[in-house]
Amino acid sequence: MKRISILLNMLFVVLTAQYAFAQTTPGGVMSQMQGFGQTVEISNGNVFIGEPQNVHIPGAVYIFRNEGNEWVQKFVIKAEDGSVGDSFGARLSANGNLLMVGAPDKNGGEGAAYIFEESENGTWSQLTMLEVMSDSALTSIGQGIALGDGYAFVGIPELGNGAVAVFKNENGSWMQETMIMNPDTAQVNFGNSIDFDDTNLIIGTFNADANAAFVYTKEDGEWVLDGTLASNELTERSYFGRRVAIHGDMAFVAAHRQFNMGSVFVYTNTEDGWVASGRLNAFDGNRFHSFGYSVTTTDGEIWVGAINADGGKGAIYRYFVNEDGSISSSSKIADVGNSPGDNLGGAVAVEGDFAVTGMTGADYGAGSAAILSKDNDGNWTASSIVIGENVELLQSITDGKIDCDAGSASLFGCEQVNLISFLPTREMGGDRGVNLNDIWGWEDPETGKEYALVGRSEGTSFVDLSDPTNPIYVANLPMTEGARANVWRDIKVYENHAYIVADGAGPHGMQVIDLTKLREFDGEPMLLEADAHYDNVNSAHNVVINEETGFAYIVGASGGGTTCGGGLHMVNIQDPKNPEFAGCFADPSTGRSGTGYSHDAQCVIYNGPDEEHSGKEICVGANETAISVADVTDKDNPIALSTGSYPDYGYVHQGWFTEDHRYFFQNDELDELMGTVDETRTIVWDLTDLDDPQVLTQYFNDNASSDHNLYIKDNLMYQSNYVSGLQVIDISDPANPTRVGYFDTFPFAPDAAGFSGTWSNYPYFSSGVVVMTSGTEGLFILETSPEVINR
Repeated sequence: MKRISILLNMLFVVLTAQYAFAQTTPGGVMSQMQGFGQTVEISNGNVFIGEPQNVHIPGAVYIFRNEGNEWVQKFVIKAEDGSVGDSFGARLSANGNLLMVGAPDKNGGEGAAYIFEESENGTWSQLTMLEVMSDSALTSIGQGIALGDGYAFVGIPELGNGAVAVFKNENGSWMQETMIMNPDTAQVNFGNSIDFDDTNLIIGTFNADANAAFVYTKEDGEWVLDGTLASNELTERSYFGRRVAIHGDMAFVAAHRQFNMGSVFVYTNTEDGWVASGRLNAFDGNRFHSFGYSVTTTDGEIWVGAINADGGKGAIYRYFVNEDGSISSSSKIADVGNSPGDNLGGAVAVEGDFAVTGMTGADYGAGSAAILSKDNDGNWTASSIVIGENVELLQSITDGKIDCDAGSASLFGCEQVNLISFLPTREMGGDRGVNLNDIWGWEDPETGKEYALVGRSEGTSFVDLSDPTNPIYVANLPMTEGARANVWRDIKVYENHAYIVADGAGPHGMQVIDLTKLREFDGEPMLLEADAHYDNVNSAHNVVINEETGFAYIVGASGGGTTCGGGLHMVNIQDPKNPEFAGCFADPSTGRSGTGYSHDAQCVIYNGPDEEHSGKEICVGANETAISVADVTDKDNPIALSTGSYPDYGYVHQGWFTEDHRYFFQNDELDELMGTVDETRTIVWDLTDLDDPQVLTQYFNDNASSDHNLYIKDNLMYQSNYVSGLQVIDISDPANPTRVGYFDTFPFAPDAAGFSGTWSNYPYFSSGVVVMTSGTEGLFILETSPEVINR
């Protein structure tokens, strides 16, 4: 019998929703996955590995072959008509010299399925895109696929309650033969998973509480329902049927959340039809192991992936089928060079003495794959760990400014903002899969050099901007030993020292680094060590510094230490290398948890129109549900002055004073995503009376993207708005802000609510250069046009 490979598609929450939770709650783990290894397949000595989630390309399938005991990438398959966001490669199925590829997000979610063919010289070409015929609107075509001898099956799980289009190869042309509709209206997403062994066709459903899968055979030219596979043992939200496999008279239906551990249900074809015959469980199973996240069969064996086993390292369990159909012993593949979080077993395929498994969590979510080989004793070991090499990586842009001309600078959209240079993350010390986050700047008072201090998910990069057209990566400060990489890192500067915190990072604390060390750069990037480490907090979302007073305010502290309820954790840094705890402030009437959690803040010596508070140290916190105004002049007795909110807030995220301290511009990170507004909204507060904040106006940018960090210099607001990029807003009339320029760092998808693209910017260099980070792209060095500056 033919071996069957069941392909795995990572259970992706919609990326924007995933980022929403990650961005706005203390703690947690999040990375923007590329999806390499999300799907795998083997056929005719070719190993196929999908990468459907790379945000810079429509998706790709990488093909490896064994040459001289080394697995070599030989080819990269892409759709001829691909667009970014298609999720091309989210499903794979191979048969002989043919490969079928699903792209379920193509055309805004309509989806597509392609067939590629290998020529005699080993090259691959697109044979066809299967045309699904239906009287109803089609969505999610290719979410499930299977390719067999002469047949191709394409799942359309969102067509009604789900359907599977059946195609037959007739003299080289693939023609739709029929449409198999969901036989049970109580089930949804029929066709999400499919397998075919050239005789029997099994179709799974996908729903947290699904409880059926279906087996079909062909009789008298018609596809006939031969059995319904169900169970009365299912726990709530077991995800029964998300992955299915069939091999001869045995069928397997995975439920990776059964009992919160995962199970695979076994069915046997008997004279009485398909009947339940057992259940597979990991012999060392534990909660949340996700046993059954992938499943595949080969002659005499069943392989089951458990991505969260062994602390997230992942594992594969092998079960052996006896001649009478009973299942006996099992063994475990767990150590192939994988680390916690790599998620071994995310996808599995086997052919002969070789196997391939995806590790989608590896390399900070970029993903990798392990190719395994079987030795003479029947043991499986990793013969190679592979990643995809793609020539379409973003390249650095240096050696000359690119003016914004006719709405673009290189491939980036713009208006009145020029591109001076660009450095991808990998050229600033970032490993594969590392994203950028926050940014700040430092001007060396001795040399006059300007430096960008760039946050990464696992450290901080320092970039010399002396010649902004040729930025130089000069140093790397890794995250605190014992901490873990995560999305958030924040940096501020005081007296030639940088202060760095990280959120969701475990025992990271606050790093202190003497920036004058950067003068020692001699051509080779330096590996720095922190000059001091403040460990009275563990993780923290942000650090705010008032350079006039020499106090740092750590906000959003969590995970241990003195968290101050997530509010202001006040630190005296007047002796820069010897930070000392100075007190707490939190207003428990704000924040989602009722502790006064502050996501971000600005602290100043107030010189605004409220004479009662003139000369006092005032902090305005962005506290999730409201702004919080406090007098922190006396660290032993900080005083809550007022709060301000509005009825349709999504997430009060961050804000900045105008230079006269009369107005406070505040962004709301989630209102666009939650649908409470249709366009990017900025709240403008009138703080003429600090005891009674009033909303002056709401500024709407003609765009649907989510807003993030904003900073104000003179009469311009520089706002980093994720997918739509840097927005330059004229606020000379605070009641009527006007956009006067922009630069889009993420031209790969339409502007919409979500969290790809730019994170933050720093506009305060004396030279006028504006530096900006973009999460999966890199560091942009920009210049606002003189027409804007001199308005």
